[in-house]
Formats: sequence, C-alpha cells, structure tokens
Amino acid sequence: MRAIVFDFFGTLTDPGIEGGRRGAAAVTAAALGVEPEAFWTAMATSFTERITGRLGGTRTILAEMARRCGTEATGARLDAAVEAHHAGSVPLWRPRPGALDVLKSLRGHGMRLGVLSDCGAELCQGWSGTDYAPLIDAAVFSWEEGARKPAPRLYATAARRLGVQPAECWYVGDGGSREHQGARDAGMRPVLVTNAGYPGAGVHRDDPDSFIPSDTVDDLTDLATLLATA
Repeated sequence: MRAIVFDFFGTLTDPGIEGGRRGAAAVTAAALGVEPEAFWTAMATSFTERITGRLGGTRTILAEMARRCGTEATGARLDAAVEAHHAGSVPLWRPRPGALDVLKSLRGHGMRLGVLSDCGAELCQGWSGTDYAPLIDAAVFSWEEGARKPAPRLYATAARRLGVQPAECWYVGDGGSREHQGARDAGMRPVLVTNAGYPGAGVHRDDPDSFIPSDTVDDLTDLATLLATA
C-alpha cells in the first residue's frame, strides 16, 4: 500500500458541524427571497445536478434554485445569496479533531495522499486556501469531473494523479455516495470511518453504502492502528 484516498465531508471534516447545513441554507434562502423549506427541498433534489456541474457554478445554481421555488433572483439579491452561500459553506470544511495531524503523520511515513469528494463549485474554488491543500497530493472533485461517486473513472483518476495503481490504494470514507462499493470495484481497499462518536452524522450522507467494508475505524485518528495491523 503506497497511497490513501480520503473522502472529504464527514471523513476529513468535522462530523459534528454537519447539522449546521440546514441553518446555512436558511440564510441563503432568505437572501434569495424564498421559503427555507422550499429551498432546502430544491437543493436536496438537485444534488446530483449540482455536484456534477450540470447547473454551472454557485451563481447559476442559486438562480435555478430560486426558479424552482417559484421566483426570479437577479442583481443585488442574487449577489447577496451567493455571498451568503459561500459564507455558509466554509465552516463545513472545518477539519475534524486530529485530521490534519493524521495527514501529516501519513505524509511523514511516505504515503501519497488524495481526496475524492462529491462537492459543488465552492470547495473546488476554495480548495487551495484550505489547511488540507498543502497535505494532499491529488484532489478529485465531482463538480470538476462531471461525475459523482461511485463512478469508476473518479477512482482511476485519483490513482493516476497519485502515480500508483488502484490496488496500491486504501480508500477511507464515512460511507456516502456508495463510495466503498466504488472503491472496491475500482480495486482499492475500502475502509469505513463509522463516526461512532457523532450520532446522527450519517443522516447527511446522500445515497449511503449498502456494502460495509471489513476494515472499519470509529474515528480517523484510529487509522494508524489499522495500518499497523494490516
């Protein structure tokens, strides 16, 4: 094993802040001039469209969400909604306790590290300014690639950018988007982070895995123990 590919949300990020998604969405909805519940539903039902780039960037996405909620958002109102949406997105990127130390330790042991995330334009555009970016050798984002997990080519792209074969990779994630099934089918070794210390965090994962890997850790900080016994 020469490389590890990580999921982002709920794996590297703090699962404890996932519950803030709805409140952040309500702020964006208010800026758009639409009902929070209608906006939340529009965002949820457009998830695949949004994270694969089919609706464009943040501005065009929010304009489309407003239309689906029965109104038009343009000019200053749309500007305010974009600003609110970006402001609400950044806190969700906060590292989980110990995550950055785990990445630094793995790099210190010569591991190549990647991220494979189902995400929107905001993370793609803000990635270089995050604390993660200097520690990650290759990042693959669904919005840029036009596909979401478990699409095989995403895993193949991550391995290629890391300069390794899929069989030389572990894939570590909390189980959304059928990611472990995709990793297994791509030839990677899947590892589930159960987030046992964060009850209810899994409700925020779209299209959860039905396949449960044999390798599991309760928290990302337990990964070193699993590596030592592998």
